[in-house]
Amino acid sequence: MATAAVKENDVVSPPAIVVENLVTHYGEREILKGISLQIQAGEILVIMGGSGSGKSTLLRSLLGLLRPSAGSIHILGTDITTLDQHEFRKLRRKTGVAFQGGALFGSMTVGENLQLPLREHTRLDENTMRIMTRMKLEFVNLAGFESLMPAELSGGMTKRAALARAIIMDPKLLFFDEPSAGLDPVSAVELDHLILKLRKAMNTTIVVVTHELQSAFGIADRIAVLDNGELLVTGTVEEIRQSNNPRVQGLLNRQPREETLSAAEYMDRLTSYIVD
Repeated sequence: MATAAVKENDVVSPPAIVVENLVTHYGEREILKGISLQIQAGEILVIMGGSGSGKSTLLRSLLGLLRPSAGSIHILGTDITTLDQHEFRKLRRKTGVAFQGGALFGSMTVGENLQLPLREHTRLDENTMRIMTRMKLEFVNLAGFESLMPAELSGGMTKRAALARAIIMDPKLLFFDEPSAGLDPVSAVELDHLILKLRKAMNTTIVVVTHELQSAFGIADRIAVLDNGELLVTGTVEEIRQSNNPRVQGLLNRQPREETLSAAEYMDRLTSYIVD
């Protein structure tokens, strides 16, 4: 396993995630073709790529939902490809996932949805769970909404409630699957701000899979670009913008989705959230 590390405040921290020579198949079809990638502790890495590039398969592999054909995935120093179900369950307590559609249980209130991981993995008393629920809802600007049902929430509120559930146990790692999908531009910017706010408040390592260039450029420390199951390049936002790889430039030059903000409007809104 690679041993590269970053230095923050004179303390050397090993990478939070190390992927080495990852190969994944669906039946006879090879999806990921020898992916190697490091994600440093406390950074926001955005995984981008067109449809069929392998980004969702990579995310599923990082989450342990898909066993690779070859290679290794070290999460917080542990190779998850060698863990049994009990060991992996313990590791999962240190991670959170915000699913694309929110994945809230429709028969439970917002508060009950947030408390589900606490009931599953801890023995906290009811009062402590209520306090933690209120704190996390306040963090995502949903204070006072714990008694609502998911059907009563807007799309943006659903995404924020799902984020609150994902961070209810203060995870060291947080994964987002297409966080801006289905949101109007203003709600998308607000969610991007929450991602930045979360990293600052909790120093959480964050992995985001998205096809939204504007969002990726706004939140990423580094971007990993996939195409046809291959990792084309990993770099800072500026390095990705300046890449001379024609496949990378093809991704960057796609037409933006309808009803999006201009780059200037996006940055103005994101900056205003941060200032506030």
